[in-house]
Amino acid sequence: MLRINDDIAIEDWELTEQFIRASGPGGQNVNKVSSAVELRFEAERSPNLPLPVKNRLRRLAGRRWTKDGAIVLQVDETRSQVRNREIARDRLADLIRAALVAPKRRVATKPTFGSVKRRIKAKKVRGEVKAMRGKVDGEE
Repeated sequence: MLRINDDIAIEDWELTEQFIRASGPGGQNVNKVSSAVELRFEAERSPNLPLPVKNRLRRLAGRRWTKDGAIVLQVDETRSQVRNREIARDRLADLIRAALVAPKRRVATKPTFGSVKRRIKAKKVRGEVKAMRGKVDGEE
């Protein structure tokens, strides 16, 4: 069981771990040992997550969200299978915690009358400075 917070815990049947060979340098070790972990979480079918959290999780997961509604995390950072497994579970927990936070509603604001006047005045002054540049006529 993976505990996210006081209210939400992910059951073991929702998580599937598959150990694969890691890519990259490592010599003989990388060719022999399946130390990388691929963690799959069936988020769409999870009874522990409310619908708004699932929707935010889908947006946060991005490319890690599959068509059948699962999140797939792949970790091959260390040579230790156990450590990679812990990292993958921590990343999943962090992702779900981020989805639990509802975004603040944006309140539309209007600039004050004084700030609009100051902006227009600054633009006019700047335009006058630029208008004074250029060729000088006459006096030769």
